[in-house]
Amino acid sequence: MGSSVARRCLTALAAGAVLCGLVTLPALAATPALPPPAPPAPAPPAEPSCAAVVAGMTPQAKLAQRLVVGVDAADVAGTVATVRDTQVGGIFLGGNATALLKNQALQQVQAVSRVPIAVAVDDEGGRVQRIDDLDGQLPSARSMAKQTPEAVRALAEKRGRQLVARGVTVDYAPSVDVSNQPATAVIGDRSFSNDPAVVTTYAAAFADGLRAAGVTPVFKHFPGHGHSSGDSHKGRVSTPPLDQLRAADLRPYETLPQAKDQVMVGHLDVPGLTTDLPTSLTPAAYALLRDDYRFDGVVVTDDLGAMKAITDRFTVPQAVTKALAAGADQALWSAGGDARPVLTALEKALADGTLDAAANDTAVARVLAGKGTCAR
Repeated sequence: MGSSVARRCLTALAAGAVLCGLVTLPALAATPALPPPAPPAPAPPAEPSCAAVVAGMTPQAKLAQRLVVGVDAADVAGTVATVRDTQVGGIFLGGNATALLKNQALQQVQAVSRVPIAVAVDDEGGRVQRIDDLDGQLPSARSMAKQTPEAVRALAEKRGRQLVARGVTVDYAPSVDVSNQPATAVIGDRSFSNDPAVVTTYAAAFADGLRAAGVTPVFKHFPGHGHSSGDSHKGRVSTPPLDQLRAADLRPYETLPQAKDQVMVGHLDVPGLTTDLPTSLTPAAYALLRDDYRFDGVVVTDDLGAMKAITDRFTVPQAVTKALAAGADQALWSAGGDARPVLTALEKALADGTLDAAANDTAVARVLAGKGTCAR
């Protein structure tokens, strides 16, 4: 191609068409503009702060969240009335009646509670279980320890799903008491083993299963009932000295409880820890759990209304006040279910400084966070 032709082709190319005797090139199309990027998806609403929620509550509403009241599981209407009138933080279903555990009856209770209510049972297995007449037997802890931890986890998850289906949210299990007592003794076969490592392994498996099902596990009976001198249902109970408990009975608490779990404090006299009052009413016992074992979840008392280690000396309002002042987040009682006299006593204690206001707010925040209603 001659130079003049080449120049004409280049000129034509610049103009968008080429005539060189061989081919015609179409004009180049403009590149279409890209659409603007889609706006980012809105962030989910932030979970409210528990401190802010607590700040908006009345003193009575705060105190009510710190109570777990025993109710008659045969009396659906009475339980609904108790929760509607007092707005307690939790109810405990004991005994053998099952009306509240059938026909979605607990939905009626939840419907009248302004804050989701914790529904607690004792369902360890063996001698201590709650839905055996409805959903079948659960083996004792000592029997479960003859299986693999994986099998125990699966067993607990299945049981947890049965509990959730009936409206239960909290299980006062597993027992992490380290014990070689005879099977029928106060702890006995409720303990997985006399070896703290075995107890820790199997209690962890049981708790994992409950969590997977959506049930809150409760480790008990801090600081250790397994080598006690008797039964706190019947009177005062002594344990080995604190140093001995640290070497064995307390070891499961080094690793087991997670932030949204609970720990139950027993009614125990512990040399080196308690003096004239049992652990459930002694500030040093709660300090031991918080400071030495770094637990910042909900701490609940053992039953303050049906165990002579407490009732031989105190009324329910007195015992609840002492327990909350000592450091419990929640006080449990199974007998004498009227919460109103207790709330009256607690309001007086809060007003006169027997209950510290800041500590009260902290405890209520723990309770609400444990229910998943706000973020700490």
